[in-house]
Amino acid sequence: MPRAFRVAVALFISTLFAGIGANAQSLPKEVATRAEIYPIPSLTLSDQQFLSGDAAAGKPVTVAGELRVAQGTGKLPVVVLMHGSSGVGATTEAWVHAFNAMGISTFVVDGFTGRGLTLVGPNQALLGRLNLIVDIYRSLEILAKHPRVDPDRIVLMGFSRGGQATLYASLERFNKLWNKSGIQFAAYIPFYPDCSTTYVGDSEVVARPIRIFHGAPDDYNPVKSCRAFVERLKAVGRDVVLTEYRDSAHGFDSGLLGLNTVTVSANAQTVRNCHIKEGDGGVLMNGDTNAPFSYKDACVELNPHVGGNPKTAAEARKAVEEFLQVLFKLG
Repeated sequence: MPRAFRVAVALFISTLFAGIGANAQSLPKEVATRAEIYPIPSLTLSDQQFLSGDAAAGKPVTVAGELRVAQGTGKLPVVVLMHGSSGVGATTEAWVHAFNAMGISTFVVDGFTGRGLTLVGPNQALLGRLNLIVDIYRSLEILAKHPRVDPDRIVLMGFSRGGQATLYASLERFNKLWNKSGIQFAAYIPFYPDCSTTYVGDSEVVARPIRIFHGAPDDYNPVKSCRAFVERLKAVGRDVVLTEYRDSAHGFDSGLLGLNTVTVSANAQTVRNCHIKEGDGGVLMNGDTNAPFSYKDACVELNPHVGGNPKTAAEARKAVEEFLQVLFKLG
């Protein structure tokens, strides 16, 4: 091979790799360097089976999670994201981009597809709400062993049904029953969760911060039940903060996508007027009738409102980012 040709080839290769390096360095901050899809072995349980710790009665199922590794080196912090009654949607993607831009990896859990579900809003009885907590803990097992994940800097964040799962995943009792990962979340960030259910020992949460974000006029999961729960947690010295936004309906953070209208979620079930409590043997009871709770109970209503608010969505994102900046000690 003539020397001039060899030099030309070498120069071409050098230029090619220099260009690739330059492109890599100029990637937008919100773009992850890698995406990995994980099967998550889990269980489908009734709420009673979950509360009684009856794993043997559960039906094995494989759900899935997507890890996006943020730009950076070494072991990175992670936010685990748990969807609501409509499954993983576009608003989740907006949060993923926000966190990846901060150098925080994300792990989005899909608790529906592997169970043959797409949404459960019109029929919440399709899946016991506590199942998502099992999926969350199983995700923690995967992340605890990942070479690019800092196991001491994993935060859980969820929305609506997933917000409820996020909130109650903080219970000491549930961690002892179902969390086999050997680690704990560094914090819990529920968005507009339903707090209408009282579980045995639910004021005994792990010693980690809880930051709840809610809309004051939410008629899907009214904030008043969360206010009462937060007061009970504060009374026993827990680190919990409830942030309320005026003029912000259920799902207000869809405003991150520019959505600014409020509509009826047609035929969606809401337990806004129900008082649910855990009874003997892990049976969920209707506190008004003292009978086992059912989504056919008179307190279950339909057609709550949902909608985005760009202003409060931006405020909530800023608050979450500032909280994680301090918690994760980001430079």
